[in-house]
Amino acid sequence: MTDKLDLTLLATGVPGLDTILGGGLPELSFNIIGGAPGSGKTTFCQQIMFALASPSCKALFFTAMGEPPVKMLRYQQQFEFFDFDKVGTAINFISLAPAVETGNYDAVLTQIREEVRAHSPSLVFIDSFRSFVQGAKGDQTQVAALQLFVQQLVTHMTGWNATTFLIGEYLANEADQNPIFTVADGIIWLNQDVQRNAMARKIQIIKMRGRRQRAGLHAFRMTNAGIEVFPRVLAASEPTGSGLVSRAPAGRISMGLPVLDEMLGGGLPAGYSVLVVGPSGSGKSMLATAFVAEGVRQNETAVIALFEKTPSQMLNNQLDLLVQSGKVAVLNMRTLDLSVDETLHELETMIDSIGATRVVIDSLSGFELALSPEYREDFRESLYRMTTVLSEKGVSLLMASELEDRANELRFSPQGSAFLVDAIIMQRYVESDAQLHTVISVIKVRGSQHSRQLREFRITDAGIEIEAGPARFRNMLRMGDGAS
Repeated sequence: MTDKLDLTLLATGVPGLDTILGGGLPELSFNIIGGAPGSGKTTFCQQIMFALASPSCKALFFTAMGEPPVKMLRYQQQFEFFDFDKVGTAINFISLAPAVETGNYDAVLTQIREEVRAHSPSLVFIDSFRSFVQGAKGDQTQVAALQLFVQQLVTHMTGWNATTFLIGEYLANEADQNPIFTVADGIIWLNQDVQRNAMARKIQIIKMRGRRQRAGLHAFRMTNAGIEVFPRVLAASEPTGSGLVSRAPAGRISMGLPVLDEMLGGGLPAGYSVLVVGPSGSGKSMLATAFVAEGVRQNETAVIALFEKTPSQMLNNQLDLLVQSGKVAVLNMRTLDLSVDETLHELETMIDSIGATRVVIDSLSGFELALSPEYREDFRESLYRMTTVLSEKGVSLLMASELEDRANELRFSPQGSAFLVDAIIMQRYVESDAQLHTVISVIKVRGSQHSRQLREFRITDAGIEIEAGPARFRNMLRMGDGAS
């Protein structure tokens, strides 16, 4: 046999799932869907079923000792993917509970085989297959009968001209103990983790024969529309060849403030990520507004992702006009229990929809707070993935972040993230002659000369003013220095 057999891939109808499956679900595969109770297994499978089922692609959904079909359908029909017209025609629900409860596995197998023979389905689901195992009570004869039943069922399932699914409350460590996992073509795990008052849902492709699936845990969310998966975004691999490819700036863009452009060495290199750090009230959001406004003046479009303010709080008169012009889109991301991949998915969707070349995240501090506690543990690694992916899209990224102004140390970034960005602009408070002043300085611009002077930064009725020369104060102290 020399001809290569290409697998036919089925579009699952679950947004994001085909991506992590490596293009779709292999047709005629035998799959196990596992996870804890309440993790979304039944909804997950029914969303796939309703997406694929048609008069020429019929589906059978067997229920064992789980929910009766009537009760299950009462809740599943609340999802937008549920199609009443397919029930009883393209999709049939069949209860195995009476035969399972008696422990008569021969009768269960016979019923399954007869229904499959009668309907000739292209899709077969058994929910919950774990019920058979839990029903194995009694002497060794009954346990042996169950094992024989499982072997026969799997043999029949692999022989049917159908894509099949076994659904159950399996635990991750059972994959090494239960022989049924060995013969499965695909194993998909759904997890939910509750920490404090937050819940994170994740999906993992443990196994998928014949496909290169996307590794790792991927966030998913369940809404009225059903389940949506947010694939773990990875930066593109470095091109191979003779050595590393240097990243040369493709020109420079203005920050909207001529003095700041001069401090940066002629503006921000296009496609760079810049971190604006400073204490509360120092003017970070005002700098972000100037950055966006300048882009609009240059006929560019921009996206602003808000994590700690509502749009009404963020939108001053100037920014409000920019939004009304259609050149600026605002993404309100204040919802808690987010994942970085979900956030990046929303950002990329909006960037692509308006062709944005400038992006503002206000702020990283609010972003971290909006994440589920489980995702906060990997916040630094997530920032790296996010900045890299946005950089690959060619957008210029400005991120504001709260940085506590401490008298006994000088820090340039929160979470040790200075190396993740291409440029850093820092604001600080100083005391002079019983007044509080703000100074601004450029800490870093990768691959470029820049000013290291401290310049006085003021917010006036006319907007932002930055002194053209270095700041000079009498009796200048950093906040807290020399206090008595």
